[in-house]
Amino acid sequence: MASFVSRTFLNLLLVVSLFQVSLAMRKLFQVSLAMRKLNELVQDQTQLLYHNGPLLSGKISINLIWYGKFKPSQKAIVTDFITSLSSSPPQQTVQPSVASWWKTTGKYYHLKSKKPSSFSLYLGKQMVDESYRLGKSLTSKQLVELASKGDQKNAINVVLTSSDVAVENFCLSRCGTHGSALGSKGGHVKGKYSRFAYIWVGNSETQCPGQCAWPFHQPIYGPQSPPLVAPNNDVGLDGMIINLASLLAGTVTNPFGNGYFQGPKEAPLEAASACPGVYGKGAYPGYAGDLLVDPTTGASYNAHGANGRKYLLPALYDPSTSTCSTLV
Repeated sequence: MASFVSRTFLNLLLVVSLFQVSLAMRKLFQVSLAMRKLNELVQDQTQLLYHNGPLLSGKISINLIWYGKFKPSQKAIVTDFITSLSSSPPQQTVQPSVASWWKTTGKYYHLKSKKPSSFSLYLGKQMVDESYRLGKSLTSKQLVELASKGDQKNAINVVLTSSDVAVENFCLSRCGTHGSALGSKGGHVKGKYSRFAYIWVGNSETQCPGQCAWPFHQPIYGPQSPPLVAPNNDVGLDGMIINLASLLAGTVTNPFGNGYFQGPKEAPLEAASACPGVYGKGAYPGYAGDLLVDPTTGASYNAHGANGRKYLLPALYDPSTSTCSTLV
């Protein structure tokens, strides 16, 4: 009798446990579905407006200012990405590609002028400061000072700070930024100095990878999910690529603060920031989306680049469809 009661009790516990697991899975599905619907609702309400300012045009050089110590392999990850932005014949490029991702930015030019985009990007000069001339704690003003070292005409100057460099508001409210500043050399027209565009991105590997290198690191808040394997085996640099890609898209479509954006000029939603956390179809908060996976390394990616590189790039807001466009 005791044995029968014991078996009955165990069976009852098993039924209860299975019911609890089923209930938990149902709740998880409902939460995931709610997150997806919320994400879709936010996207539906996004509309980037043109504020009548100039966009970049012509051949634009991307000049890199390396501040701090970077390994040659780390520099190659970035330079290969910049090189990958240029369009190559489809038959010579593995799809989906970085170049095909970048083509979405050209749609903003078409909306403005009803003509194909008249700009192209190429890797320009590189400057290196491994002596930390301005110290290891930089202000926003010093970032502009560093950016001004590059060419200021037909250029985007990109400041990249190493993992041991602290930057004002880094990890607190930003992983990088873009803006424009008054030129002081080679950028004047008829005696007047013009503005030049610049970008700053920091390596968050040792400071805040959960904030600035997600989904390659566990997030510091929000839904928790296992981190993805970085495609170039460098959490800090692969995180920098995501932020650099976002800021490049924002720079060419809103270079001087009066291009395409939504919301206040001081904190605008732009081509990439209008689609936060979206990297593939089916994305929702805490889930980057359905991505490609390298069968050898297990790394997640959505774009092929130069020299056999693989990258994870953010979704871009497509002005022709008013949706966040992903490569996969």
